[in-house]
Amino acid sequence: MAESSLTGALQISGQDLTVSSSVQQHALGAYAETSDGRGFRYAKIGGTATVAGRIYQAPAEDTSNFQNLTVATNSVGDTTVTTTSTVTLTANQLAGGFLVVVSATLGSGRIYRIKSHPAVTAAVVTFTLDDPIAVATTGTVKIDCHPNPYSGVIITPAGSATSCPVGVATHVISDGEYGWLATHGAAPVLSSTAMTVGNNVMPLFATAAGAGTVAVDGVKADIGYALTGIATTDVGLVYLTID
Repeated sequence: MAESSLTGALQISGQDLTVSSSVQQHALGAYAETSDGRGFRYAKIGGTATVAGRIYQAPAEDTSNFQNLTVATNSVGDTTVTTTSTVTLTANQLAGGFLVVVSATLGSGRIYRIKSHPAVTAAVVTFTLDDPIAVATTGTVKIDCHPNPYSGVIITPAGSATSCPVGVATHVISDGEYGWLATHGAAPVLSSTAMTVGNNVMPLFATAAGAGTVAVDGVKADIGYALTGIATTDVGLVYLTID
């Protein structure tokens, strides 16, 4: 069973908590806890190598190729969904991600995991699903798709959110490799502005990767609570509640 230098054994075997691996050893999004109750999610890094104490988010939303796509109707038991909208995707770009029926006379509100799809350029695409269609769709059917939230995670950008936060890095994971992001319990987080102990903590988009505090819930994507007061540009302890 894998162990880390920070604590005891993980509850699942495989890749160590502080290792960056070029070989995927767990399902993306797999959850593990250390013996002291901290939680971690398994992720693939996209963009650049991680930096400890920085906040990471799911792949950025693509409103042209992922959202509000019109598709042909489906019957119960079908294992493919074909768009009538044209998109541009690399082969299996959305594999492991999700397809949601967002609008239909019948069948809306259902979610399916995407197993595979071909590469297409400004063309219709057929998604193969892991599980068959459970409720037939009728009328004008529209779907949203998104990659697995833990596939190709990127640092939270400056300016504004382009997806939701999924974890905090506690060590270096190389670009394109796999590793664990902290999601629950005590973790180091960069403070982009002075934090007050006990306040909610959220990504602060004035600068990339850092966080700030707010006194009122629900202002933005809340990632936890400040365990201590933290000075601007310092890294301090935050109790994460991402997952």
